[in-house]
Amino acid sequence: MSDHKCHNPTCSCHTSELVDESFKHRHDSDRREFIKGMGLLTVGLHLPPALTYWLQDKADIKEIVKSSSVSRGKSQHITILHTSDIHGQLDIHDEFFWENGKPAYKKRGGFATLRTMLNELRKENPENTLVVDGGDCFQGSAVAALSKGQAIVPLMNKMNYDLVLPGNWEVVYGKEMMIHDMNSYSAAKICANMFHQSDTEHEFIFPPYQIFNVGGTRIGFVGYNDPLTPIRQSPAYSKGITFTKPELNIAKYVKLLREEKGCALVFVISHMGLAQQLHLANQPETAGVDYILGADTHERIREPLLGKFAKVTEPGAFASFVGKLDIVLENGKIKAENYSLLDVDPEKYAEDRELKTLVAMAREPYQKDLDIVIGKTTTPLVRYYIMETPMDNLITDALMWKFKTDIVVSNGFRFCPPLVPGKEGYAEITKEYLWSMLPVDSEVKSAEVTGVQLKNWLEKELENVFASDATKRFGGWLVRFNGMKLNFTIDAPMGSRINDIQVDGKPLDPQRTYSMLACEREGDPDNILCRMPDVHNPIKKHVLLHDVIIDYLAISSPVSPKIEGRAVATDAPSTLLTPVAKGLDYTFR
Repeated sequence: MSDHKCHNPTCSCHTSELVDESFKHRHDSDRREFIKGMGLLTVGLHLPPALTYWLQDKADIKEIVKSSSVSRGKSQHITILHTSDIHGQLDIHDEFFWENGKPAYKKRGGFATLRTMLNELRKENPENTLVVDGGDCFQGSAVAALSKGQAIVPLMNKMNYDLVLPGNWEVVYGKEMMIHDMNSYSAAKICANMFHQSDTEHEFIFPPYQIFNVGGTRIGFVGYNDPLTPIRQSPAYSKGITFTKPELNIAKYVKLLREEKGCALVFVISHMGLAQQLHLANQPETAGVDYILGADTHERIREPLLGKFAKVTEPGAFASFVGKLDIVLENGKIKAENYSLLDVDPEKYAEDRELKTLVAMAREPYQKDLDIVIGKTTTPLVRYYIMETPMDNLITDALMWKFKTDIVVSNGFRFCPPLVPGKEGYAEITKEYLWSMLPVDSEVKSAEVTGVQLKNWLEKELENVFASDATKRFGGWLVRFNGMKLNFTIDAPMGSRINDIQVDGKPLDPQRTYSMLACEREGDPDNILCRMPDVHNPIKKHVLLHDVIIDYLAISSPVSPKIEGRAVATDAPSTLLTPVAKGLDYTFR
Protein backbone atom coordinates (compact mmCIF):
# COMPACT_ATOMS: atom_id res chain seq x y z
CA MET A 1 0.00 0.00 0.00
CA SER A 2 1.31 3.45 -0.85
CA ASP A 3 0.07 6.95 -0.34
CA HIS A 4 -1.63 8.65 -3.26
CA LYS A 5 0.25 11.90 -3.75
CA CYS A 6 -2.19 14.56 -4.84
CA HIS A 7 -0.82 17.44 -6.89
CA ASN A 8 -4.20 18.66 -8.13
CA PRO A 9 -5.82 21.06 -5.65
CA THR A 10 -9.29 19.92 -6.76
CA CYS A 11 -8.55 16.25 -6.11
CA SER A 12 -9.17 14.39 -2.86
CA CYS A 13 -6.06 13.72 -0.80
CA HIS A 14 -6.30 10.17 0.45
CA THR A 15 -4.54 6.86 0.60
CA SER A 16 -5.87 4.32 -1.90
CA GLU A 17 -5.42 0.65 -1.15
CA LEU A 18 -5.64 -1.93 -3.91
CA VAL A 19 -7.64 -4.95 -2.89
CA ASP A 20 -7.13 -8.59 -2.09
CA GLU A 21 -3.51 -9.63 -2.64
CA SER A 22 -4.69 -13.12 -3.57
CA PHE A 23 -6.66 -11.58 -6.43
CA LYS A 24 -3.41 -10.38 -8.00
CA HIS A 25 -1.62 -13.71 -7.69
CA ARG A 26 -4.43 -15.69 -9.29
CA HIS A 27 -3.98 -14.01 -12.67
CA ASP A 28 -1.49 -14.63 -15.42
CA SER A 29 1.15 -12.12 -16.48
CA ASP A 30 -1.15 -10.34 -18.92
CA ARG A 31 -3.69 -9.79 -16.20
CA ARG A 32 -0.95 -8.63 -13.83
CA GLU A 33 -0.15 -5.90 -16.32
CA PHE A 34 -3.86 -5.07 -16.55
CA ILE A 35 -4.22 -4.86 -12.78
CA LYS A 36 -1.29 -2.47 -12.57
CA GLY A 37 -3.48 0.00 -14.45
CA MET A 38 -6.24 -0.29 -11.87
CA GLY A 39 -6.11 1.73 -8.78
CA LEU A 40 -10.84 -0.09 -8.18
CA LEU A 41 -39.86 0.62 -8.20
CA THR A 42 -42.61 -0.63 -6.19
CA VAL A 43 -45.69 -0.94 -8.20
CA GLY A 44 -46.07 -4.67 -7.70
CA LEU A 45 -43.00 -4.98 -5.44
CA HIS A 46 -43.95 -5.87 -1.86
CA LEU A 47 -41.58 -4.31 0.63
CA PRO A 48 -41.62 -4.51 4.40
CA PRO A 49 -43.07 -1.60 6.41
CA ALA A 50 -39.55 -0.72 7.60
CA LEU A 51 -38.67 0.48 4.11
CA THR A 52 -39.43 4.17 4.09
CA TYR A 53 -37.78 7.54 3.76
CA TRP A 54 -34.86 8.28 6.04
CA LEU A 55 -34.97 11.94 7.00
CA GLN A 56 -32.16 14.07 8.37
CA ASP A 57 -32.22 17.60 9.71
CA LYS A 58 -30.12 19.29 7.04
CA ALA A 59 -29.19 22.15 9.35
CA ASP A 60 -27.97 19.68 11.96
CA ILE A 61 -24.99 18.40 9.98
CA LYS A 62 -23.97 21.89 8.93
CA GLU A 63 -23.68 22.89 12.57
CA ILE A 64 -21.70 19.74 13.42
CA VAL A 65 -19.31 20.30 10.51
CA LYS A 66 -18.67 23.82 11.76
CA SER A 67 -18.11 22.61 15.29
CA SER A 68 -14.78 22.73 17.05
CA SER A 69 -14.71 18.93 17.34
CA VAL A 70 -14.36 18.69 13.56
CA SER A 71 -11.84 21.51 13.36
CA ARG A 72 -9.75 19.90 16.13
CA GLY A 73 -9.86 16.52 14.41
CA LYS A 74 -11.96 14.83 17.08
CA SER A 75 -14.65 14.28 14.48
CA GLN A 76 -14.16 13.50 10.80
CA HIS A 77 -16.30 15.01 8.01
CA ILE A 78 -16.41 12.80 4.88
CA THR A 79 -18.17 13.62 1.59
CA ILE A 80 -19.13 11.19 -1.17
CA LEU A 81 -20.13 12.64 -4.57
CA HIS A 82 -21.98 10.13 -6.75
CA THR A 83 -22.92 10.15 -10.44
CA SER A 84 -24.20 7.37 -12.66
CA ASP A 85 -25.89 6.50 -15.96
CA ILE A 86 -24.23 9.39 -17.77
CA HIS A 87 -24.63 7.48 -21.07
CA GLY A 88 -22.06 9.57 -22.91
CA GLN A 89 -24.16 12.74 -22.80
CA LEU A 90 -21.49 15.37 -23.31
CA ASP A 91 -23.46 18.60 -23.62
CA ILE A 92 -26.01 20.71 -21.81
CA HIS A 93 -29.39 19.28 -22.76
CA ASP A 94 -33.11 19.44 -22.11
CA GLU A 95 -33.99 17.56 -18.93
CA PHE A 96 -37.37 16.25 -17.83
CA PHE A 97 -38.94 17.10 -14.46
CA TRP A 98 -42.39 16.37 -13.07
CA GLU A 99 -43.86 19.46 -11.44
CA ASN A 100 -47.45 20.20 -10.43
CA GLY A 101 -48.72 17.07 -12.15
CA LYS A 102 -47.17 17.74 -15.56
CA PRO A 103 -43.83 17.67 -17.39
CA ALA A 104 -41.43 20.57 -17.05
CA TYR A 105 -38.18 20.96 -18.98
CA LYS A 106 -34.97 22.67 -17.90
CA LYS A 107 -31.41 22.83 -19.22
CA ARG A 108 -29.10 20.56 -17.26
CA GLY A 109 -25.88 18.57 -17.52
CA GLY A 110 -22.89 18.73 -19.80
CA PHE A 111 -19.42 17.42 -18.98
CA ALA A 112 -17.98 20.93 -18.77
CA THR A 113 -20.72 21.96 -16.32
CA LEU A 114 -20.23 18.79 -14.29
CA ARG A 115 -16.49 19.36 -13.95
CA THR A 116 -17.02 22.86 -12.57
CA MET A 117 -19.64 21.58 -10.16
CA LEU A 118 -17.52 18.69 -8.86
CA ASN A 119 -14.58 21.03 -8.32
CA GLU A 120 -16.77 23.48 -6.42
CA LEU A 121 -18.24 20.73 -4.24
CA ARG A 122 -14.77 19.38 -3.48
CA LYS A 123 -13.78 22.80 -2.15
CA GLU A 124 -16.42 22.44 0.58
CA ASN A 125 -14.46 19.51 2.03
CA PRO A 126 -11.20 19.47 0.06
CA GLU A 127 -9.22 16.91 2.02
CA ASN A 128 -11.98 14.36 2.59
CA THR A 129 -14.11 14.05 -0.57
CA LEU A 130 -14.43 10.96 -2.77
CA VAL A 131 -16.07 11.04 -6.21
CA VAL A 132 -17.58 7.81 -7.55
CA ASP A 133 -19.47 6.77 -10.68
CA GLY A 134 -21.90 3.87 -10.84
CA GLY A 135 -21.57 2.85 -14.49
CA ASP A 136 -23.28 3.16 -17.88
CA CYS A 137 -20.95 6.01 -18.73
CA PHE A 138 -19.36 5.29 -22.13
CA GLN A 139 -22.47 4.11 -23.99
CA GLY A 140 -25.58 6.02 -25.04
CA SER A 141 -24.47 8.77 -27.42
CA ALA A 142 -22.98 9.19 -30.90
CA VAL A 143 -19.43 9.96 -29.79
CA ALA A 144 -19.54 7.08 -27.31
CA ALA A 145 -20.81 4.55 -29.85
CA LEU A 146 -18.61 5.63 -32.76
CA SER A 147 -15.46 5.56 -30.61
CA LYS A 148 -16.53 2.40 -28.72
CA GLY A 149 -16.32 4.39 -25.53
CA GLN A 150 -12.71 5.44 -26.00
CA ALA A 151 -13.50 9.14 -26.49
CA ILE A 152 -15.49 9.34 -23.25
CA VAL A 153 -12.96 7.93 -20.79
CA PRO A 154 -10.33 10.73 -21.08
CA LEU A 155 -13.06 13.29 -20.48
CA MET A 156 -14.15 11.45 -17.34
CA ASN A 157 -10.52 11.31 -16.22
CA LYS A 158 -10.44 15.11 -16.27
CA MET A 159 -13.08 15.05 -13.51
CA ASN A 160 -10.69 13.16 -11.18
CA TYR A 161 -13.03 10.35 -10.18
CA ASP A 162 -11.74 8.14 -7.39
CA LEU A 163 -13.79 5.00 -8.12
CA VAL A 164 -15.80 3.63 -11.05
CA LEU A 165 -18.06 0.61 -11.50
CA PRO A 166 -18.98 -1.05 -14.82
CA GLY A 167 -22.70 -0.85 -15.56
CA ASN A 168 -24.81 -3.21 -17.63
CA TRP A 169 -24.14 -1.21 -20.80
CA GLU A 170 -20.37 -1.15 -20.36
CA VAL A 171 -20.38 -4.59 -21.99
CA VAL A 172 -21.97 -3.29 -25.22
CA TYR A 173 -18.67 -3.29 -27.18
CA GLY A 174 -17.72 -6.76 -25.96
CA LYS A 175 -15.65 -8.04 -23.06
CA GLU A 176 -12.19 -7.05 -24.34
CA MET A 177 -13.21 -3.50 -25.24
CA MET A 178 -14.96 -3.15 -21.89
CA ILE A 179 -11.75 -4.15 -20.13
CA HIS A 180 -9.73 -1.76 -22.32
CA ASP A 181 -12.06 1.17 -21.68
CA MET A 182 -12.40 0.50 -17.96
CA ASN A 183 -8.63 0.07 -17.63
CA SER A 184 -8.18 3.48 -19.27
CA TYR A 185 -9.86 5.17 -16.31
CA SER A 186 -7.41 6.78 -13.90
CA ALA A 187 -9.87 5.95 -11.11
CA ALA A 188 -9.89 2.65 -9.27
CA LYS A 189 -12.16 -0.06 -10.68
CA ILE A 190 -14.43 -2.37 -8.73
CA CYS A 191 -16.91 -5.22 -9.25
CA ALA A 192 -17.44 -8.32 -7.09
CA ASN A 193 -19.77 -10.27 -9.40
CA MET A 194 -18.22 -10.22 -12.88
CA PHE A 195 -15.92 -13.14 -13.63
CA HIS A 196 -13.84 -14.55 -16.48
CA GLN A 197 -15.61 -17.62 -17.87
CA SER A 198 -17.23 -19.64 -15.09
CA ASP A 199 -14.75 -19.50 -12.21
CA THR A 200 -16.85 -17.54 -9.74
CA GLU A 201 -14.37 -17.96 -6.91
CA HIS A 202 -11.12 -16.62 -8.34
CA GLU A 203 -11.31 -15.08 -11.81
CA PHE A 204 -12.59 -11.58 -11.06
CA ILE A 205 -12.45 -9.24 -14.04
CA PHE A 206 -12.10 -6.29 -11.65
CA PRO A 207 -11.11 -6.16 -7.98
CA PRO A 208 -14.15 -6.97 -5.83
CA TYR A 209 -13.56 -4.22 -3.30
CA GLN A 210 -11.56 -1.06 -2.73
CA ILE A 211 -10.42 0.74 0.41
CA PHE A 212 -9.69 4.45 0.74
CA ASN A 213 -7.96 6.08 3.68
CA VAL A 214 -9.61 9.48 3.96
CA GLY A 215 -8.11 11.69 6.61
CA GLY A 216 -7.22 8.68 8.73
CA THR A 217 -10.60 6.98 8.28
CA ARG A 218 -10.71 3.74 6.30
CA ILE A 219 -13.68 3.55 3.93
CA GLY A 220 -14.53 0.34 2.09
CA PHE A 221 -16.45 -0.12 -1.13
CA VAL A 222 -17.69 -3.36 -2.70
CA GLY A 223 -19.27 -3.24 -6.18
CA TYR A 224 -22.00 -5.12 -8.05
CA ASN A 225 -23.29 -5.03 -11.61
CA ASP A 226 -26.74 -6.35 -12.58
CA PRO A 227 -26.65 -10.18 -12.59
CA LEU A 228 -29.42 -10.17 -15.22
CA THR A 229 -27.27 -8.32 -17.77
CA PRO A 230 -26.80 -11.32 -20.15
CA ILE A 231 -30.58 -11.75 -20.39
CA ARG A 232 -31.56 -8.10 -20.54
CA GLN A 233 -29.23 -7.34 -23.44
CA SER A 234 -27.89 -8.97 -26.57
CA PRO A 235 -26.13 -12.15 -25.38
CA ALA A 236 -23.05 -11.46 -27.51
CA TYR A 237 -22.20 -8.40 -25.41
CA SER A 238 -21.51 -10.53 -22.32
CA LYS A 239 -19.74 -13.42 -24.03
CA GLY A 240 -16.93 -14.67 -21.80
CA ILE A 241 -18.38 -13.04 -18.67
CA THR A 242 -20.15 -14.79 -15.82
CA PHE A 243 -22.38 -12.76 -13.48
CA THR A 244 -23.46 -13.83 -9.99
CA LYS A 245 -25.96 -12.54 -7.45
CA PRO A 246 -24.60 -10.20 -4.75
CA GLU A 247 -25.98 -12.40 -1.98
CA LEU A 248 -23.38 -15.05 -2.82
CA ASN A 249 -20.39 -13.05 -1.56
CA ILE A 250 -21.46 -9.72 -0.12
CA ALA A 251 -21.42 -10.92 3.50
CA LYS A 252 -17.86 -12.19 3.01
CA TYR A 253 -16.60 -8.83 1.80
CA VAL A 254 -18.50 -6.76 4.35
CA LYS A 255 -17.00 -8.88 7.13
CA LEU A 256 -13.53 -8.57 5.59
CA LEU A 257 -13.82 -4.79 5.25
CA ARG A 258 -15.22 -4.30 8.73
CA GLU A 259 -13.22 -6.79 10.77
CA GLU A 260 -9.97 -7.48 8.95
CA LYS A 261 -9.45 -4.17 7.17
CA GLY A 262 -10.88 -1.97 9.92
CA CYS A 263 -13.22 0.14 7.77
CA ALA A 264 -15.39 2.58 9.70
CA LEU A 265 -17.74 2.95 6.73
CA VAL A 266 -18.77 0.35 4.15
CA PHE A 267 -20.56 1.22 0.93
CA VAL A 268 -21.98 -0.93 -1.81
CA ILE A 269 -21.74 0.78 -5.17
CA SER A 270 -24.15 -1.04 -7.45
CA HIS A 271 -25.75 -0.94 -10.88
CA MET A 272 -28.76 -3.22 -10.44
CA GLY A 273 -31.81 -0.95 -10.53
CA LEU A 274 -33.76 0.46 -7.61
CA ALA A 275 -36.00 -2.57 -7.06
CA GLN A 276 -33.06 -4.97 -6.76
CA GLN A 277 -31.13 -2.50 -4.62
CA LEU A 278 -34.04 -2.09 -2.20
CA HIS A 279 -34.33 -5.87 -2.07
CA LEU A 280 -30.63 -6.19 -1.27
CA ALA A 281 -30.94 -3.60 1.48
CA ASN A 282 -33.37 -5.95 3.25
CA GLN A 283 -31.24 -9.10 3.04
CA PRO A 284 -29.30 -10.17 6.15
CA GLU A 285 -26.18 -10.67 4.01
CA THR A 286 -26.04 -6.87 3.76
CA ALA A 287 -25.70 -6.34 7.51
CA GLY A 288 -22.79 -3.99 8.08
CA VAL A 289 -23.34 -1.91 4.93
CA ASP A 290 -24.01 1.76 5.55
CA TYR A 291 -25.27 2.76 2.10
CA ILE A 292 -26.06 1.16 -1.22
CA LEU A 293 -25.10 3.83 -3.76
CA GLY A 294 -27.31 2.56 -6.55
CA ALA A 295 -27.77 3.09 -10.27
CA ASP A 296 -29.29 1.71 -13.50
CA THR A 297 -32.95 2.76 -13.37
CA HIS A 298 -32.18 6.50 -13.46
CA GLU A 299 -34.28 7.09 -10.34
CA ARG A 300 -33.86 10.41 -8.54
CA ILE A 301 -33.67 9.62 -4.86
CA ARG A 302 -33.76 12.90 -2.97
CA GLU A 303 -33.83 11.38 0.53
CA PRO A 304 -32.21 7.97 1.14
CA LEU A 305 -34.60 5.04 1.27
CA LEU A 306 -34.18 2.95 4.41
CA GLY A 307 -33.98 -0.83 4.26
CA LYS A 308 -33.52 -3.18 7.20
CA PHE A 309 -29.75 -3.23 6.79
CA ALA A 310 -28.74 -0.31 4.55
CA LYS A 311 -29.89 2.99 3.11
CA VAL A 312 -30.34 3.25 -0.67
CA THR A 313 -29.72 6.18 -3.03
CA GLU A 314 -29.71 6.66 -6.80
CA PRO A 315 -28.57 9.87 -8.57
CA GLY A 316 -30.58 10.17 -11.79
CA ALA A 317 -28.93 10.11 -15.21
CA PHE A 318 -27.26 11.92 -18.13
CA ALA A 319 -24.87 13.98 -15.94
CA SER A 320 -27.92 16.00 -14.88
CA PHE A 321 -27.54 15.28 -11.15
CA VAL A 322 -24.95 14.61 -8.46
CA GLY A 323 -25.74 12.75 -5.26
CA LYS A 324 -23.96 14.37 -2.30
CA LEU A 325 -23.58 12.42 0.93
CA ASP A 326 -22.01 14.07 3.99
CA ILE A 327 -21.13 11.97 7.02
CA VAL A 328 -19.57 13.06 10.30
CA LEU A 329 -17.79 10.32 12.26
CA GLU A 330 -16.70 10.45 15.88
CA ASN A 331 -14.72 7.58 17.39
CA GLY A 332 -15.48 5.54 14.29
CA LYS A 333 -19.26 5.97 14.66
CA ILE A 334 -21.65 8.01 12.52
CA LYS A 335 -22.63 11.13 14.44
CA ALA A 336 -24.55 12.89 11.66
CA GLU A 337 -25.34 12.32 7.99
CA ASN A 338 -27.06 14.19 5.22
CA TYR A 339 -27.86 13.36 1.59
CA SER A 340 -28.90 15.72 -1.20
CA LEU A 341 -29.56 15.25 -4.91
CA LEU A 342 -28.13 18.31 -6.65
CA ASP A 343 -28.91 19.55 -10.16
CA VAL A 344 -26.02 20.01 -12.58
CA ASP A 345 -27.34 23.46 -13.42
CA PRO A 346 -25.45 25.50 -16.06
CA GLU A 347 -26.96 28.70 -14.66
CA LYS A 348 -25.27 27.98 -11.33
CA TYR A 349 -22.04 26.39 -12.59
CA ALA A 350 -20.26 27.93 -15.58
CA GLU A 351 -18.84 25.46 -18.09
CA ASP A 352 -15.20 24.57 -17.56
CA ARG A 353 -13.36 25.98 -20.57
CA GLU A 354 -10.76 23.24 -20.83
CA LEU A 355 -13.27 20.43 -20.73
CA LYS A 356 -15.59 22.20 -23.16
CA THR A 357 -12.68 22.38 -25.61
CA LEU A 358 -11.86 18.71 -25.06
CA VAL A 359 -15.50 17.72 -25.67
CA ALA A 360 -15.42 19.61 -28.97
CA MET A 361 -12.20 17.80 -29.90
CA ALA A 362 -13.74 14.43 -29.06
CA ARG A 363 -16.69 15.18 -31.34
CA GLU A 364 -14.65 16.72 -34.15
CA PRO A 365 -13.94 13.49 -36.12
CA TYR A 366 -17.69 12.85 -36.41
CA GLN A 367 -18.98 16.44 -36.34
CA LYS A 368 -19.89 16.94 -40.00
CA ASP A 369 -22.11 13.89 -40.16
CA LEU A 370 -23.60 14.29 -36.70
CA ASP A 371 -24.75 17.86 -37.37
CA ILE A 372 -26.98 16.77 -40.27
CA VAL A 373 -30.63 17.55 -39.52
CA ILE A 374 -32.82 14.56 -40.43
CA GLY A 375 -36.19 15.93 -39.33
CA LYS A 376 -38.16 18.06 -36.90
CA THR A 377 -40.57 17.41 -34.06
CA THR A 378 -43.30 19.74 -32.84
CA THR A 379 -43.85 17.79 -29.61
CA PRO A 380 -41.25 16.83 -27.00
CA LEU A 381 -39.44 13.56 -27.63
CA VAL A 382 -39.49 11.95 -24.19
CA ARG A 383 -38.55 8.49 -22.96
CA TYR A 384 -39.13 8.75 -19.20
CA TYR A 385 -42.54 7.07 -18.97
CA ILE A 386 -42.63 3.39 -18.03
CA MET A 387 -45.29 2.06 -20.40
CA GLU A 388 -45.46 4.21 -23.53
CA THR A 389 -43.33 7.10 -24.73
CA PRO A 390 -43.54 9.63 -27.57
CA MET A 391 -39.94 8.80 -28.55
CA ASP A 392 -40.63 5.10 -29.02
CA ASN A 393 -43.93 5.83 -30.76
CA LEU A 394 -41.85 7.72 -33.33
CA ILE A 395 -39.53 4.73 -33.74
CA THR A 396 -42.32 2.17 -34.06
CA ASP A 397 -44.27 4.46 -36.41
CA ALA A 398 -41.23 4.52 -38.67
CA LEU A 399 -40.87 0.74 -38.61
CA MET A 400 -44.56 0.25 -39.36
CA TRP A 401 -44.37 2.71 -42.25
CA LYS A 402 -41.39 0.89 -43.75
CA PHE A 403 -42.43 -2.74 -43.32
CA LYS A 404 -46.22 -2.72 -42.79
CA THR A 405 -46.23 -5.78 -40.54
CA ASP A 406 -48.96 -6.58 -38.03
CA ILE A 407 -46.86 -5.57 -35.02
CA VAL A 408 -43.59 -3.71 -34.54
CA VAL A 409 -41.70 -3.56 -31.24
CA SER A 410 -39.08 -1.28 -29.69
CA ASN A 411 -37.21 -2.41 -26.58
CA GLY A 412 -37.94 -0.63 -23.29
CA PHE A 413 -34.84 1.54 -23.19
CA ARG A 414 -34.43 4.40 -20.71
CA PHE A 415 -31.47 6.25 -22.16
CA CYS A 416 -31.70 9.52 -24.16
CA PRO A 417 -32.52 12.94 -22.72
CA PRO A 418 -35.62 14.72 -24.05
CA LEU A 419 -35.69 16.94 -27.14
CA VAL A 420 -38.01 19.88 -26.63
CA PRO A 421 -39.34 22.32 -29.26
CA GLY A 422 -38.24 25.92 -28.82
CA LYS A 423 -40.04 29.21 -29.35
CA GLU A 424 -40.21 28.57 -33.08
CA GLY A 425 -42.48 25.59 -32.38
CA TYR A 426 -40.18 22.74 -33.35
CA ALA A 427 -36.90 21.05 -32.47
CA GLU A 428 -34.41 19.74 -35.02
CA ILE A 429 -33.61 16.05 -34.91
CA THR A 430 -29.97 15.54 -35.86
CA LYS A 431 -28.04 12.38 -36.58
CA GLU A 432 -26.30 12.94 -33.26
CA TYR A 433 -29.64 12.86 -31.46
CA LEU A 434 -30.60 9.73 -33.39
CA TRP A 435 -27.57 8.02 -31.84
CA SER A 436 -28.84 9.00 -28.39
CA MET A 437 -32.25 7.54 -29.21
CA LEU A 438 -30.73 4.37 -30.66
CA PRO A 439 -27.07 4.05 -29.57
CA VAL A 440 -26.91 0.56 -31.05
CA ASP A 441 -27.76 0.68 -34.76
CA SER A 442 -29.27 -2.79 -34.90
CA GLU A 443 -30.46 -4.74 -37.91
CA VAL A 444 -34.22 -5.12 -38.36
CA LYS A 445 -35.61 -8.65 -38.08
CA SER A 446 -39.08 -10.08 -38.71
CA ALA A 447 -40.78 -13.34 -37.76
CA GLU A 448 -44.16 -15.01 -37.52
CA VAL A 449 -45.72 -15.57 -34.11
CA THR A 450 -48.99 -17.07 -32.95
CA GLY A 451 -51.50 -15.24 -30.80
CA VAL A 452 -50.71 -17.62 -27.93
CA GLN A 453 -46.99 -16.89 -28.22
CA LEU A 454 -47.65 -13.16 -28.29
CA LYS A 455 -49.76 -13.23 -25.13
CA ASN A 456 -47.30 -15.42 -23.23
CA TRP A 457 -44.41 -13.21 -24.29
CA LEU A 458 -46.21 -10.05 -23.18
CA GLU A 459 -46.95 -11.60 -19.80
CA LYS A 460 -43.25 -12.34 -19.42
CA GLU A 461 -42.29 -8.82 -20.47
CA LEU A 462 -44.71 -7.39 -17.90
CA GLU A 463 -43.12 -9.64 -15.28
CA ASN A 464 -39.68 -8.33 -16.25
CA VAL A 465 -40.83 -4.82 -15.32
CA PHE A 466 -43.29 -5.34 -12.49
CA ALA A 467 -42.29 -8.62 -10.79
CA SER A 468 -43.10 -8.76 -7.08
CA ASP A 469 -39.77 -10.59 -6.69
CA ALA A 470 -37.31 -7.76 -7.16
CA THR A 471 -34.51 -10.11 -8.21
CA LYS A 472 -36.49 -10.92 -11.37
CA ARG A 473 -36.89 -7.32 -12.47
CA PHE A 474 -35.02 -6.11 -15.52
CA GLY A 475 -33.72 -2.57 -15.39
CA GLY A 476 -35.58 -1.47 -18.52
CA TRP A 477 -39.17 -0.48 -18.92
CA LEU A 478 -42.01 -2.11 -20.86
CA VAL A 479 -41.45 -2.87 -24.54
CA ARG A 480 -43.10 -0.31 -26.83
CA PHE A 481 -45.06 -1.18 -29.97
CA ASN A 482 -47.29 -0.22 -32.88
CA GLY A 483 -50.13 -2.22 -34.45
CA MET A 484 -51.19 -3.51 -31.04
CA LYS A 485 -52.94 -2.18 -27.94
CA LEU A 486 -52.46 -3.73 -24.52
CA ASN A 487 -54.61 -3.38 -21.40
CA PHE A 488 -53.22 -4.89 -18.20
CA THR A 489 -53.22 -4.74 -14.41
CA ILE A 490 -49.82 -4.25 -12.80
CA ASP A 491 -50.72 -5.73 -9.42
CA ALA A 492 -52.27 -8.90 -10.85
CA PRO A 493 -50.30 -12.15 -10.38
CA MET A 494 -47.61 -13.21 -12.83
CA GLY A 495 -49.19 -14.65 -15.97
CA SER A 496 -52.56 -13.01 -15.25
CA ARG A 497 -51.85 -9.31 -15.80
CA ILE A 498 -53.25 -8.99 -19.32
CA ASN A 499 -56.89 -8.00 -19.64
CA ASP A 500 -57.04 -7.40 -23.38
CA ILE A 501 -54.86 -7.35 -26.49
CA GLN A 502 -56.00 -5.75 -29.72
CA VAL A 503 -54.14 -6.19 -33.00
CA ASP A 504 -55.19 -3.85 -35.79
CA GLY A 505 -58.28 -2.98 -33.79
CA LYS A 506 -59.42 -6.58 -33.34
CA PRO A 507 -59.16 -8.93 -30.33
CA LEU A 508 -56.09 -11.14 -30.37
CA ASP A 509 -56.82 -14.52 -31.99
CA PRO A 510 -54.82 -17.17 -30.08
CA GLN A 511 -54.65 -19.44 -33.14
CA ARG A 512 -53.81 -16.82 -35.74
CA THR A 513 -50.28 -16.21 -37.00
CA TYR A 514 -49.12 -12.58 -36.91
CA SER A 515 -46.14 -10.90 -38.52
CA MET A 516 -43.89 -9.12 -36.02
CA LEU A 517 -40.86 -6.88 -36.42
CA ALA A 518 -38.13 -5.92 -33.93
CA CYS A 519 -34.38 -5.43 -33.82
CA GLU A 520 -31.90 -8.28 -33.98
CA ARG A 521 -30.22 -9.00 -30.64
CA GLU A 522 -26.65 -9.98 -31.42
CA GLY A 523 -25.93 -13.48 -30.22
CA ASP A 524 -29.55 -14.67 -30.05
CA PRO A 525 -30.52 -17.85 -31.95
CA ASP A 526 -32.41 -17.22 -35.19
CA ASN A 527 -35.69 -18.37 -33.66
CA ILE A 528 -35.71 -15.68 -30.95
CA LEU A 529 -37.19 -12.24 -31.58
CA CYS A 530 -36.96 -9.60 -28.83
CA ARG A 531 -36.64 -12.34 -26.17
CA MET A 532 -39.60 -14.28 -27.64
CA PRO A 533 -38.53 -17.92 -28.23
CA ASP A 534 -39.56 -20.33 -31.00
CA VAL A 535 -40.71 -17.78 -33.56
CA HIS A 536 -41.31 -18.97 -37.11
CA ASN A 537 -39.79 -17.87 -40.41
CA PRO A 538 -37.28 -15.40 -38.94
CA ILE A 539 -35.88 -13.05 -41.57
CA LYS A 540 -33.12 -10.49 -41.19
CA LYS A 541 -34.10 -7.52 -43.33
CA HIS A 542 -30.55 -6.26 -43.99
CA VAL A 543 -31.78 -2.82 -43.00
CA LEU A 544 -30.51 -0.83 -40.02
CA LEU A 545 -32.76 0.99 -37.58
CA HIS A 546 -31.08 4.33 -38.19
CA ASP A 547 -31.77 4.15 -41.91
CA VAL A 548 -35.45 3.44 -41.27
CA ILE A 549 -35.78 6.51 -39.03
CA ILE A 550 -33.92 8.73 -41.50
CA ASP A 551 -36.07 7.58 -44.41
CA TYR A 552 -39.27 8.02 -42.43
CA LEU A 553 -38.41 11.55 -41.31
CA ALA A 554 -37.48 12.49 -44.87
CA ILE A 555 -41.12 12.19 -45.89
CA SER A 556 -42.98 12.64 -42.57
CA SER A 557 -41.23 15.56 -40.88
CA PRO A 558 -42.30 17.45 -38.89
CA VAL A 559 -43.56 14.71 -36.60
CA SER A 560 -45.69 15.12 -33.47
CA PRO A 561 -45.55 11.86 -31.49
CA LYS A 562 -47.69 11.67 -28.35
CA ILE A 563 -48.90 9.07 -25.87
CA GLU A 564 -51.86 7.36 -27.57
CA GLY A 565 -52.96 4.61 -25.19
CA ARG A 566 -51.03 1.79 -26.85
CA ALA A 567 -50.24 0.36 -23.40
CA VAL A 568 -52.76 1.06 -20.64
CA ALA A 569 -52.67 -0.11 -17.02
CA THR A 570 -55.88 -0.26 -14.99
CA ASP A 571 -54.01 0.64 -11.79
CA ALA A 572 -51.51 3.29 -12.89
CA PRO A 573 -51.55 6.44 -15.04
CA SER A 574 -50.07 6.58 -18.54
CA THR A 575 -47.49 8.97 -17.11
CA LEU A 576 -46.13 6.43 -14.61
CA LEU A 577 -42.49 7.38 -14.04
CA THR A 578 -41.29 4.65 -11.71
CA PRO A 579 -42.33 1.08 -10.97
CA VAL A 580 -41.20 1.71 -7.38
CA ALA A 581 -43.99 3.53 -5.57
CA LYS A 582 -46.26 1.34 -3.46
CA GLY A 583 -45.06 1.15 0.14
CA LEU A 584 -42.68 4.06 -0.36
CA ASP A 585 -43.09 7.78 0.04
CA TYR A 586 -41.11 8.29 -3.15
CA THR A 587 -41.97 10.32 -6.23
CA PHE A 588 -39.86 10.67 -9.35
CA ARG A 589 -39.56 14.38 -10.02
